[in-house]
Amino acid sequence: MVSFPSWKHPWSLVTATVSLLLLASAIHMFLSPLFPSSLDFFGARQNSASCAPLNASSDHRRTERWDDVEWGARFPAHSHGAVTYRSAPWKAEIGRWLSGCGSILAAVEVVENIGGKSCQNDCSGRGVCNRELGECRCFHGYDGEGCTKKLELNCNLPVSPEHPFGSWIVSICPAYCDTTRAMCFCGQGTKYPNRPVVEDCGFKINLPSQSGGPKVTDWTKADFDNIFTTNRTKPGWCNVDPDDAYASKVKFKEECDCRYDCLVGQFCEIPTVCACLNQCSGHGHCRGGFCECDRGYYGIDCSVPSSLSPIQEWPEWLRPATVDLPDKVPSSDLLTIKAVVKKKRPLIYVYDLPPEFNAHLLEGRHFKFDCFNRIYTDKNRTLWTDQLYGSQMALYESILASPYRTMNGEEADYFYVPVLDSCIITRADDAPHLRMKEQKGLRSYFTLEFYKRAYDHIVERYPYWNRSSGKDHIWFFSWDEGACYAPKEIWNSMMLVHWGNTNSKHNHSTTAYWADNWDKIPSFKRGNHPCFDPEKDLVLPAWKRPEPGAIWAKLWTRPRTKRTTLFYFNGNLGPVYENGRPEDTYSMGIRQKLAEEFGSTPNKEGKLGRQHIANVTVTSVRSSKYYDDLASSIFCGVLPGDGWSGRMEDSIMHGCIPVIIQDGIYLPYENVFNYRSFAVRIKEDDIPNLIKILWRFNETEIDYMLANIRQTWQRFLYRDSVLLEAQRQKKLFSAEDDWAVEFSKLEEDDVFSTFIQVLHYKLHNDPWRQDLAQTKKDFGLPNFCFKRTQ
Repeated sequence: MVSFPSWKHPWSLVTATVSLLLLASAIHMFLSPLFPSSLDFFGARQNSASCAPLNASSDHRRTERWDDVEWGARFPAHSHGAVTYRSAPWKAEIGRWLSGCGSILAAVEVVENIGGKSCQNDCSGRGVCNRELGECRCFHGYDGEGCTKKLELNCNLPVSPEHPFGSWIVSICPAYCDTTRAMCFCGQGTKYPNRPVVEDCGFKINLPSQSGGPKVTDWTKADFDNIFTTNRTKPGWCNVDPDDAYASKVKFKEECDCRYDCLVGQFCEIPTVCACLNQCSGHGHCRGGFCECDRGYYGIDCSVPSSLSPIQEWPEWLRPATVDLPDKVPSSDLLTIKAVVKKKRPLIYVYDLPPEFNAHLLEGRHFKFDCFNRIYTDKNRTLWTDQLYGSQMALYESILASPYRTMNGEEADYFYVPVLDSCIITRADDAPHLRMKEQKGLRSYFTLEFYKRAYDHIVERYPYWNRSSGKDHIWFFSWDEGACYAPKEIWNSMMLVHWGNTNSKHNHSTTAYWADNWDKIPSFKRGNHPCFDPEKDLVLPAWKRPEPGAIWAKLWTRPRTKRTTLFYFNGNLGPVYENGRPEDTYSMGIRQKLAEEFGSTPNKEGKLGRQHIANVTVTSVRSSKYYDDLASSIFCGVLPGDGWSGRMEDSIMHGCIPVIIQDGIYLPYENVFNYRSFAVRIKEDDIPNLIKILWRFNETEIDYMLANIRQTWQRFLYRDSVLLEAQRQKKLFSAEDDWAVEFSKLEEDDVFSTFIQVLHYKLHNDPWRQDLAQTKKDFGLPNFCFKRTQ
């Protein structure tokens, strides 16, 4: 139903126009939206628990309270103590609750306020107006209430006679500096003024002092003679015609390349689509990482409509809706529309933070591969990258486009704070405005300060934090050691990490990179919290680039009889191996201990491991058929690097039983899944006994664990985010890429589905919730599901 009040205001003409839009779109609005199937975690697929779920219309009238005995009988645990829910082996208490209550969750009515506040000067064309708050989100290099202030973000550090261009920094520039982004270009007067001049491209290169040595860049001497030359016999850059260069008719400087986003080709001659969150949701233009939204839309991905937006164009997470228009409209702003939308909990409110915490980091990045998990080819096709920390972007995009998202903070169950630590760390010290002088050169300390400023912002501007002391807030720390460097003020919150170090054994920074070490962060900043608390936090899988060939080949299904290697580990083994990491502290010494016992390839001294045997592979030599090697192994090592590594994901996705050797450190979902059903844990001190321990597992036990991996592996994929990109590409191209075809065939729950399921369980089972003062909400569940919250 669409409700229209009586008109008592000069705005009647405007709202009458809106009414025509409403009527025109009524049929469209009430059609059920189509979401990636991974979002339908309470959908129609058969629940895989051993007993059928309770019937919401009958059983809850009989059972008015949770009874552990009755529910234990209804949803019994398997031999390893797991209760299966939607194919995954959960810890018994969690699996029972999800099987009984998650499967009968009903949608509830939520009022979403579609904002109409205006911004000063409409942000002067230099930003996007947040119409919920009436505040501008200014583009990189602009500031002020209406984005009227232009900043001067220099490319170079202060100069001196010894350093005429300042000391080296990533943004160093001898040519034209775009001071809105601290980026270097050829500039006016050249044939290609918008061609980037990145780092050593613009400076003199000294040849090696000895045969086989490296070239050395002289950061004190600009290479104007070459980069600006029009002489075809000199290695030029800013005036080099690409066609002539490709035809070898002119020389060019090989140190110059195309690192900035939105351009491809050897000479940056081909403009491409830039990478933005959700590609601006079809309601804006991506300008190097910052979405310039169409009028009427806002948010970091232009996904939030305002009262100016045509209702038939509202995003799917706001459909279907019943819309009411007010009979009185404020004189200074547009009307605020109230839309009643049916949604399933848990509901997540996403803070629209000032862009310094996210969009500016993306727009100003100097390497296109930083921060994002994708870029675009010369044909504007998606090119997925190996960006190790791409999970942060993938989850963020999924939440923003999710039906569990709400703009109503009063109805929200959780509050997501989107600070991008992976982007902060990779960009730390890459331009003068991102210097780390006050943080002692520590990227960890620098990142802590960003999170602290975000905390200060939401506490000052929003009422939600103090209601739970931040316990219902969620922060993502994707870097090597997770939330170890979280400021003390936010530790009550839920931390999403890849590194679940409880500090029960390794109670100090474990990275071998000194700039990421958190031991030296002052205690009055960090406090004395552990890196991970399994009672409140969650370890999520790391990002893995979509590999359509691996999915097509179904390597995870390979049976035990075709897995001829007993144990497999392929990776950096430390300083005693060629090209090994030089630090003894790398991997906390764990990989080194494994290699000492079972190394299967010679180290620098030509020695193998003390206990090396034929069907055990422990090598630092990267295999050209790494994925097939994993799929040919029964057990695969999961050992740390400078914190987390992606070996757990590699093992699971190729059907290999993970062997975890890292004491006191949780792996993905380990505090919610029953790991004994599909993984093996071995203490670091038991490394010499590794093979003896693995030989104790009989064929039945191995087959049981392999079967559970086959049921669970998709929960280690960010399929939802990949499918969102596939949908966008499908609108542009008739032919689908292989990754889109193969990922569309997958149907089981993925990372995002699992994340939502964990949030739903915690919503009704975290003990602190019963003490949270809040208005009575409709949770869409019968009374017996409120085990602790009522």
